[in-house]
Amino acid sequence: MLFKLIAGATTAMTLMSGVAFAQSSTVNGAAGGAITGAIVGGPAGAAIGGVAGAVVGTAIDPPPEKVVTYVREAPAPSARVVVREKVVVGQPLPETVVVTPVPDDPKYAYAVVNDERVIVEPSSRKVIQVIK
Repeated sequence: MLFKLIAGATTAMTLMSGVAFAQSSTVNGAAGGAITGAIVGGPAGAAIGGVAGAVVGTAIDPPPEKVVTYVREAPAPSARVVVREKVVVGQPLPETVVVTPVPDDPKYAYAVVNDERVIVEPSSRKVIQVIK
């Protein structure tokens, strides 16, 4: 019985990883993982799949190269913006930071914070990439 549970959980994790990578958010990743886990491993598989799917679903796709190039070459604002918090991919910028939309791709915006250029998702202000 224990072997079946372990085998089912392992299979669920393997199958669910592909489903979770195809998802675009934590919620979708968790839901996809839970469904796959439930099909393969029953209730225990659903719990394991949901957690793993949520973790994998938080992965953020990098922006297209043309967006990165635009942000890298865009003129910096005249006023320097400094925040105490460390700028981290996946975390939102503080509300005090002004984000500027990328003209050719409204799915992205950018800001210069602590002398670092960052690409963000405009609606959530979540940092997608820090440009070095």
